[in-house]
Amino acid sequence: MGKGGEGEEGENMAAWLLGVNNLKIQPFKLPSLGPHDARIRMKAVGICGSDVHFLKTMTCGSFIVKEPMVIGHECAGIIEAVGSEVKHLIPGDRVALEPGISCWRCDLCRNGRYNLCPEMKFFATPPVHGSLANQIVHPADLCFKLPDNISLEEGAMCEPLSVGIHACRRAVISPETNVLIIGAGPIGLVTMLAARAFGSPRIVIVDVDDSRLAVSKDLGANGVVKVSSNIQDIDKEVVEIQQAMGDPIDVTFDCAGFSKTMTTALNATASGGKVCLVGVGHPELTVPITCAAQREVDVVGIFRYKNTWPLCLEFLRSGKIDVKPLITHRFGFSQKEIEEAFETSARGSNAIKVMFNL
Repeated sequence: MGKGGEGEEGENMAAWLLGVNNLKIQPFKLPSLGPHDARIRMKAVGICGSDVHFLKTMTCGSFIVKEPMVIGHECAGIIEAVGSEVKHLIPGDRVALEPGISCWRCDLCRNGRYNLCPEMKFFATPPVHGSLANQIVHPADLCFKLPDNISLEEGAMCEPLSVGIHACRRAVISPETNVLIIGAGPIGLVTMLAARAFGSPRIVIVDVDDSRLAVSKDLGANGVVKVSSNIQDIDKEVVEIQQAMGDPIDVTFDCAGFSKTMTTALNATASGGKVCLVGVGHPELTVPITCAAQREVDVVGIFRYKNTWPLCLEFLRSGKIDVKPLITHRFGFSQKEIEEAFETSARGSNAIKVMFNL
């Protein structure tokens, strides 16, 4: 018997992805509580672009939804029960959840790169169920206690923020690094916040949308540049971007992931600099890699994150990062509201982060 008991109160419900544009709140049977697990009552769950992609197409990258799946992976909640071997958490603790369970046995895991584990079981990535549910069971070691001054919504924001923090680590951002960010969506914005927390003195953001650029400016971007989706405009736009920075661009984060955005990144970044591909708009890109290689512009990629939750929580606790302005829309957990929430997130426009309050 786990500490705090293992019984459920009432019927547990979850948001199931049943088909294209078909989300339904239906009963969700929890697995048994293992000795190293925790049962968590979900309180805050955000919508990610991948969630929307799964809903619209039943695919995201190489992942294909082949059977009904509970959606959602940006989450925080309250501990209801813990397994017999769990010592660091008790019922009532507020926690943010890291959504990926790696095997811890392969070479990648043992070398610390567990985010690349081929056996990774990640919330709402087929066939693994996600977290948009009243309750879930999850390894206690992947539940991080929230400091008193961090809300549950902010705890759920640790997941997207982790992408930005992992990107900044991969690109080695420091107080000597001028940063260009291409794409002012949620991931571009958290990458900007992370880069500032890592000390970047000057950050310029590029996007096709005026409202997103206005948000970027409000959140502290030193400069913004509006660009087009026309690949013929790259040369002109690179000049504008470099003028907006005013100094050499040391690191560029492509948070969109299209041939045009990656070409812009490679051309705009200073010789000897670095480009980090964060977004994956297209599975294959055509880019001028030879010219970049001859200027020794390094290209690195990221996949999710690793060992980021403690730093996320410290940045939030200390006030070095404030994610609250990113949460623009809130919905409850009803059939009507989950449909409205995903429609709102899919439309984009003035919606940055759509959050469920359960």
